[in-house]
Amino acid sequence: MKDSKQEKYDRAYLRMALEWGKLSYCKRKQVGAIIVKDRMIISDGYNGTPTGFENYCEDDEGYTKWYVLHAEANAILKVASSTQSCEGATLYITLSPCRECSKLIHQAGIKRVVYKTAYKDDSGLKFLERAGVELLHLPIIEELAQ
Repeated sequence: MKDSKQEKYDRAYLRMALEWGKLSYCKRKQVGAIIVKDRMIISDGYNGTPTGFENYCEDDEGYTKWYVLHAEANAILKVASSTQSCEGATLYITLSPCRECSKLIHQAGIKRVVYKTAYKDDSGLKFLERAGVELLHLPIIEELAQ
């Protein structure tokens, strides 16, 4: 069965989010996010430390530092400092949102979330579902570079 046009776009944007995640300096997890509105990318983000901080996400024991920003939070914050709006947009993210980021997603007006891998704690997804955000789990396989 052929993919629908929307599914082709979903897979393409999710692959872009995967590539974007590779820019992260985090060792434990590299997460990428792309926000799309009216078939236009309006923002992107990956997990990492705030501007002006060292690019080390983990402490000496290998734990993620508390102040590391998640990919979707970085992408939403970029939109907040622009003239764009997330109202009605789709978030493409490589790892499903945590509960804290789910609140940001809902408040930002994002109406659809497409994610590759489910996070171990599904309370963020449950919150988004309750908030009426459309969720799509799309476990794509990274294509090998030709």
